[in-house]
Amino acid sequence: MHDIRAIRDNPAAFDAALSRRGITSASSEILKLDEARRAAIQTAEEAQAEQNRAAKEVGKAKASGNEAEFERLRALVAEKKAQMGEMQARAKELDEALTTALMGLPNVMHPDVPDGADEADNVEIRRWGEPAAFSFQPKEHYQLACVQDGLDFETGAKLSGSRFAVMSGAVARLHRALAQFMLDLHTTEHDLTETWTPVLVREEMMYGTGQLPKFGEDSYQTTNGWWLVPTAEVTLTNIVNGVIVEDSYLPRRFVAHTQCFRSEAGSAGRDTAGMLRQHQFEKVEMVSITRPEDSMAEHDRMTRCAETVLERLGLPYRTVVLCSGDMGFGMMKTHDIEVWLPGQNTYREISSVSVAGDWQARRMNARYRPAGGGKPEFVHTLNGSGLAVGRCLIAVLENGQTEAGGVVLPQALSPWLGGKTQITPEGVLA
Repeated sequence: MHDIRAIRDNPAAFDAALSRRGITSASSEILKLDEARRAAIQTAEEAQAEQNRAAKEVGKAKASGNEAEFERLRALVAEKKAQMGEMQARAKELDEALTTALMGLPNVMHPDVPDGADEADNVEIRRWGEPAAFSFQPKEHYQLACVQDGLDFETGAKLSGSRFAVMSGAVARLHRALAQFMLDLHTTEHDLTETWTPVLVREEMMYGTGQLPKFGEDSYQTTNGWWLVPTAEVTLTNIVNGVIVEDSYLPRRFVAHTQCFRSEAGSAGRDTAGMLRQHQFEKVEMVSITRPEDSMAEHDRMTRCAETVLERLGLPYRTVVLCSGDMGFGMMKTHDIEVWLPGQNTYREISSVSVAGDWQARRMNARYRPAGGGKPEFVHTLNGSGLAVGRCLIAVLENGQTEAGGVVLPQALSPWLGGKTQITPEGVLA
């Protein structure tokens, strides 16, 4: 959410910042609501002051026997009390409208974000590893012989519908090993604190990180009002919801492995084959809470944490900075990490690492007390996949595939697979 005082002080700068997202004259409606809200508050305060003054005079008029003045003052007290109540209700209504309007506006972008219309205009900043040169035509993950029994979309569809899968045997073991490998790497080498959080959250938590109100159709809500998290960003970031932390608390770095749920609204026909885009999937999510001056350096640090996972697994990738036309609603800058998938002969996103600045913190009222004293300030929040487990499974299967239909597994996973180094074409860990 945005600072109404900053918009009030420099509406032209605010409009210029949001124009990069194709939004024009955003300040006009915001300031109109703000002006009406402030006018209602002022009128309520003036009515209360007049009520208080008249109330003091009522006793004097009664004591002096001036019945006419007593009745006039008593009527004035009642009138001003009613006016005050009316204006307070109006101010509350306008305050809610202003909050709704502010929550409906996206974050401003960092000056480093390149201009562009869509993903074609994203800017590559580095690339690691060379895609393997296969002596045969590589297949997509779901076409490999070794996963035919262990990756079952037909049973998933029977149980739950399209975009669900049942994993078993070597595939399920590999999927679990990948998540454990990521968690252990992040906690032992990257100084992240492993955290377990619920996957059902209150509605205000979804508002806090920006999934609501704009993206409600992308998530699932239970009949009693809870929401299923689309990512652990929601729970990890909201740990500081409504809290004032001490400066010594920062930076705070969390990592969690959770189930995630997305309706994939608007994605009909996209990536329907295989398990690239599922309604239920797992992620190892990273979240950092920092001081404002530290957030951009933390963004680079988190990006390296995610990249390191791929490097340890020997998976080629490239890192891009998203352009203005491809940016997420609540983020001010984003790095996408795209892993090489030989079956598709292209790079595909496996992690987005983003800095939100104070946009989420204002929605959550998450602040910190500066070490040198002074008023509490809003923290900065960041989040990123470290990594999407299912997509990492796809990358491992496709990059390690053999002509016979088996898979040579990354050596880094051996300790989590009981020393096994491959999946045979028959689907057995060996």
